[in-house]
Amino acid sequence: MTNFVVKTLANAAALAVAVWLLAGITLDDGSTLARRALSLILVALVFGLVNLIVKPVVKLLSLPLFVLTLGLFTLVVNALMLLLTSWLADLLNLSFHVDGFWTAVVGGLIISVVSWAVNMALPEKN
Repeated sequence: MTNFVVKTLANAAALAVAVWLLAGITLDDGSTLARRALSLILVALVFGLVNLIVKPVVKLLSLPLFVLTLGLFTLVVNALMLLLTSWLADLLNLSFHVDGFWTAVVGGLIISVVSWAVNMALPEKN
């Protein structure tokens, strides 16, 4: 359970950095800071579920592309997962939006790097 909370908070931090750095990724409905923080955590939960359920299936189905591009297709898969999260957030009335594919590619790269850094900084718990 603790691992789930840590991963969700790491995703939330990574998403916050992407929102901060990229104008094409937004999380603002004009509400209070507490409401935006709650929205960010809910979006991090959705993002975590998308990465847990959908991403392995997509990676398996696109395995030849991973081999052909020597793993660079991961950027495309990460972008698609971010776009799917944006679409699901819209359905759930969360104020998270990604403007397009190329914004999602850069956002996915930022989220991957920040998530990796946050997870490296946190102590390993079993």
